Amino acid sequence: MQNAVTLLLGDCAEKLKEIPDASVDLVVTSPPYDDLREYKGYSFDFDLIAKELLRVLKTGGILVWVVGDAMVNRSETGSSFKHALGFMSTGFLLHDTMIYAKNTCPFPSKVRYKQAFEFMFVFAKDIPKTINLIKDRPNITAGRNLLKRIGTRREKNGELLHIPEHRKNKVISETGVRFNIWYYKTGVGMHETKAAHAHPATYPLQLAKDHILSWSNKGDIVLDPFLGSGTTGVAAVELGRNFIGIEIAPEYLDLSKKRIEKISVIEPKQELKIASSLQGTLGA
Repeated sequence: MQNAVTLLLGDCAEKLKEIPDASVDLVVTSPPYDDLREYKGYSFDFDLIAKELLRVLKTGGILVWVVGDAMVNRSETGSSFKHALGFMSTGFLLHDTMIYAKNTCPFPSKVRYKQAFEFMFVFAKDIPKTINLIKDRPNITAGRNLLKRIGTRREKNGELLHIPEHRKNKVISETGVRFNIWYYKTGVGMHETKAAHAHPATYPLQLAKDHILSWSNKGDIVLDPFLGSGTTGVAAVELGRNFIGIEIAPEYLDLSKKRIEKISVIEPKQELKIASSLQGTLGA
């Protein structure tokens, strides 16, 4: 079955209003924060967009918000924290505070340590309905039998308790669940296509894939309200999800369209249409 892909041209604060209530399973995006890059002079209404994202997400849906901070008047802006608190006050639960660690620093400073990470806030609309935690972290104690171990636990009052030896026989597996700091190589050559770098602010394709795998299932609807170069859309379609992308700049939406059209898993090949509205493209 072919994935449904809808690309909407316009301000996401307005285009989100066209999406039905509780119809989206997952949002993965990065907003144009703090003027770190010149983005055609566009800005966004955070409060309005936060409310719309809460509305369009299904109960149990997840919002992944990749964001950092700029340095203004010798101080970090704190926009990342303001956004986190803003989403929480809107009604989201802060499910996880994750780190996107980079191997490069695009704007090195001479007065502080090089800024080589961004936050990946994972918000939930109520209790998450889908959790597929990636288990690829090598366990240094792989193969150890837990039956022979006596554990301890520190109580809130400071008392140290010994865990009884009545646990089931369990051998530690080769790999375990990842930590919440994810490392990615960035820069030219690290994307599946150099075309992505026509956009001034991108994140790795694998980052989008890892979140889509973690918080959604095949056939789910993934949304990116700040589509940019289309990385989230490429990841969603490659992983068998339906996708809605919103972009205010026509040239970037056209770039996204071209990138998604190149994905071989879309068969039979169809030209994607840039729509002015949803027009029922995702079906009932």
